[in-house]
Amino acid sequence: MDMFVNLATPAGMSLAMLPEIVLTIAALALMLLAAWRHGGEEDQRLAGQVALFGLGLTMFVMWWLWLKGARPDGIAHMVTLDGFRYASSTILLLGAMLSVMLSLGYVGRERILTPEYYVLLLIATIGMLVMAAASDLIVVFMGLEIMSVCVYVLTGINRRSVFGAEAALKYFLLGAFASGFVIYGIALIYGATGSTNLTVIDLRTSNLELESHGMLLVGIGLLLIGFAFKVAAVPFHMWAPDVYDGAPTPITAFMAAGVKVAAFAALMRITVHALGGSIDAWQNAVWGLAVVTMLGGNLMALAQRHVKRMLAYSSIGHAGYLLTAVVSGTETGAAAFLFYAFAYTLVTLGAFGVLAAVGRNGERTVRIDDFAGLASKRPWTAFAMAVFMLSLLGFPGTAGFIGKWYVLSAAVESNQWTLGILLVVASVISAGYYLPVVMQMYMRPATTAEAHSDSAVLGAARWVVGGATTLLLLIGLLPSGLMNLARASTEDLKPGVQFTQQPAPSDQPMLSDED
Repeated sequence: MDMFVNLATPAGMSLAMLPEIVLTIAALALMLLAAWRHGGEEDQRLAGQVALFGLGLTMFVMWWLWLKGARPDGIAHMVTLDGFRYASSTILLLGAMLSVMLSLGYVGRERILTPEYYVLLLIATIGMLVMAAASDLIVVFMGLEIMSVCVYVLTGINRRSVFGAEAALKYFLLGAFASGFVIYGIALIYGATGSTNLTVIDLRTSNLELESHGMLLVGIGLLLIGFAFKVAAVPFHMWAPDVYDGAPTPITAFMAAGVKVAAFAALMRITVHALGGSIDAWQNAVWGLAVVTMLGGNLMALAQRHVKRMLAYSSIGHAGYLLTAVVSGTETGAAAFLFYAFAYTLVTLGAFGVLAAVGRNGERTVRIDDFAGLASKRPWTAFAMAVFMLSLLGFPGTAGFIGKWYVLSAAVESNQWTLGILLVVASVISAGYYLPVVMQMYMRPATTAEAHSDSAVLGAARWVVGGATTLLLLIGLLPSGLMNLARASTEDLKPGVQFTQQPAPSDQPMLSDED
């Protein structure tokens, strides 16, 4: 039986935000620990283990709310309780946990002995969870800024790297500029509808026939520009290659997976929940973004010979695939996003985990040619990297293929046939830079006898790479369970199902007849 929560009361709001509260307490405890013990590599490892425990406990609390069937009693004012929140938050927590596991050995090897590392990572995850839970545009912006400020610092956390400092400065300046678009867009949407609540925006847009209101259209446009920057959509992608290249590799993986998924989760909820009735106002714009991002990201990746920059441009192409799911504006598109985001998080963390093992000093100089002969020296590592490359390509038998097929189905269902064809074309183009990595590992000899002698995936990173490889293959062969869960998680994403048969509490604001 579902558990109804009155979000108009402090107790109800505290229960709804319990996962974020638990993670905040863990971050504060970790901050005290970092202030007490920050002398060396062992202290850094202890901080990572505490961070991993805090993330695991937060996921347990999130699943408890999910299994209890926690639902809002009436309109969700600031945050919501639904399957979409639980599923997207689970993906975000999984990405954060895998990033911590990759960092446990990496920060010691690269001498990034900074006590704030794991604290900032937890606080950034809190911001991501707030974005996934938000049912109000102001809360979306709060979560976005909490996440962004922490990631700006994490990008340049390696103080000995001039490339990291340059990347952090670029990310901060352009990120602050993009945040201005978001908040100005929110202000204009409020000016047109008189509310920042997603449900109220949808109702007032429909009841007052505001679909063609000039202020609303400009507000939606500015909001899309801000989110396009956060997800690195073309032509707002200029920051991504340098930032991904300069940041420590676990943080690059965290950004490529976590930051992107959090931004898409918020964008998907806004478009389907609040702007579903005014789809004509934004669908064509997102359609154009999806096309230029898919094709542009993949074409630019073809010219890259360094693996880290190649994966950076690859992530831009995958943002285009996810934008294709957004274009549909339906629950099917949202379900396709959840499935694709889960698979993309696994493959991204796994691929960067292998890259961290093969390279050193930030992995900026690792070229595709450097993978030559890896299969003969490190067969399991090469097999895992091959699975990751093929899954990113969308090769049958991997989770990436099922994810792209699901996104393609959502496009076809919404009569976006041209967009679906372009998605297939973009995937074919991506074979030009994914397959050379596999060819170098299996069809080229090692350059020297000592090559790959220190390319072993060790410690917790071994569990990340091995677990990601196994799950990608299992989901690719048996996808029905995850697909059904994704569909079930989006059944109540539309605003109409936010209302229950429970009587609204007397202190809960009600909509007027004019609304």
